[in-house]
Amino acid sequence: MTSPFVEAAPSARHAAFAELAAAGPVRRVTLFTGVPVWLITGYAEAREALAHPDVIKGKGGDGPHRDAVPADLAAAMDQHLLGADPPDHTRLRLLVSSAFTRRRIDGLEPGIRRVVDRLLDDVAAAGEHGAPVDLLAAFGLPLPLTVISELLGVPEERRRDFQEWTTVAINGSVHPAETFVAAATSLIEYIRELVGHKRADPADDLISGLVAARADGDRLSEDELTSMVFLLLVAGYETTAHLICGGLQALLTHPDQLDLLRGDPERWPAAIEELLRFNGPAQVSIPYRTAAPVRIGDVTIPAGEVVLPALLAADRDPRRFPDPERLDITRPSPSHLAFGHGIHHCLGAPLARLEARIALGALVDRFPELRLAVPPEELTVQASMLINGLTTLPVTVA
Repeated sequence: MTSPFVEAAPSARHAAFAELAAAGPVRRVTLFTGVPVWLITGYAEAREALAHPDVIKGKGGDGPHRDAVPADLAAAMDQHLLGADPPDHTRLRLLVSSAFTRRRIDGLEPGIRRVVDRLLDDVAAAGEHGAPVDLLAAFGLPLPLTVISELLGVPEERRRDFQEWTTVAINGSVHPAETFVAAATSLIEYIRELVGHKRADPADDLISGLVAARADGDRLSEDELTSMVFLLLVAGYETTAHLICGGLQALLTHPDQLDLLRGDPERWPAAIEELLRFNGPAQVSIPYRTAAPVRIGDVTIPAGEVVLPALLAADRDPRRFPDPERLDITRPSPSHLAFGHGIHHCLGAPLARLEARIALGALVDRFPELRLAVPPEELTVQASMLINGLTTLPVTVA
């Protein structure tokens, strides 16, 4: 059986998940890392697991190379929303939500549009006379990196470092332990430096907001601050880049759907939801554990087992989505799991949706002759445990 976590064609990754799902919506498998997990590929079962009170994060991380990560580094990385259970999660979400407000996200729209326009000017220049442009490198990755850096208050001269460290941190399973630990150490050290600057000289950015966040006299500890910034960087950068580029690849290979959007731009919000369902940027969730025996679907998972909801597979479950292999931007209320479900539903989902809608809408408007520069079967997705993302996206724009 082919692993879905290796470098392959996009269709091969979905086929590998479909093969796993065909053997049952909840089954025990051993990952390429050697860790046995309960992989959940069914939509109803994944949704149930993600909301089950006995399917928890637990203390300590289940991330890559944790036997090689020093305790102080783990503490500075792991004390965030995605790694906490109630009541700690409830407390953290209350504090973080006071800084990560809808007003702050909505206020980013003019800046996002300016960044998009500037990047598309560069794409247009690079693609003059029909020259192919790698849209992932030229547009998909720089856009969310710039947005999350401006949201956090990261100066421009340090963003390239952030990109390198974050890319290793989010794909740690496919890197040697020493590479992952070195990147994570550099990233946390710089986050600590940033937090110190913002504490001494607050500005209108998210780190300053997190430093100042209060709720009932409570505040984030130093490790909670670094962990939250670490999470926002890792979760808000590559995932958004691959939502944009994976979404564009889906539209370019389904020209009837692209024509619908060109004829009626009001369809973009619904289209983003269908693109998230059809080819979301996350293959699986961050791992969970069972605190007690848990019955999911027809299977009882013993206590102390690792549970891994396969979001990409669940969102193509034919029991939930009729004709799931078909991209259909008119599909009513897809209710996908691309951003997770339950208390760990992605806090940054509104920002990801906003960036994707602006970016894809501007691409389609700016370049009416936008095409893939290679046959679709030549595209590949990167080897990764978490990320479902292309290695490159060569296009022609002229």
